[in-house]
Amino acid sequence: MKKRKKVQKESPFIHETMPHQMNAPSFEGTGIKMQPPFENSYGVIIGDSKYRSENSPLENWSVETDPEIMAGDEWIHPTNDIGWNTQENRELLENQRAPFGYPSMHPTKDVSRDVD
Repeated sequence: MKKRKKVQKESPFIHETMPHQMNAPSFEGTGIKMQPPFENSYGVIIGDSKYRSENSPLENWSVETDPEIMAGDEWIHPTNDIGWNTQENRELLENQRAPFGYPSMHPTKDVSRDVD
C-alpha cells in the first residue's frame, strides 16, 4: 500500500457524520473516528467530498488510460466513502454501536431484570 499524504482541509464532518450526504451514516458511538481527507500518490485529494481533482485520471481520461490506475486502497477513504451508505455497511456500523444505557448501573434497582 502506498503512503498517504495528510491534507489540511476544512472538515465536512459534524457529530461524526457527513450531513452534506443524503442518508450518510453516523459513526457516533461506533468507535470509528472520522478521518480527514488525504492526498494519494497521484496528487488526488480523497475524502473531501468534492469528487473532482485536477490530477484525477477521471479528469484526464483518454483511450490510453488504464482503468486499473484507480484501483486500490489509495482511492478509497476509510470513512467518507459512498459505500457506507449501503444497507450492508450501515448494518456493520449499527452492530458496532455501543448499546444504549448501562442496564445494571442503578444503585438500588436491578434494571437488567427481565430484559432478555
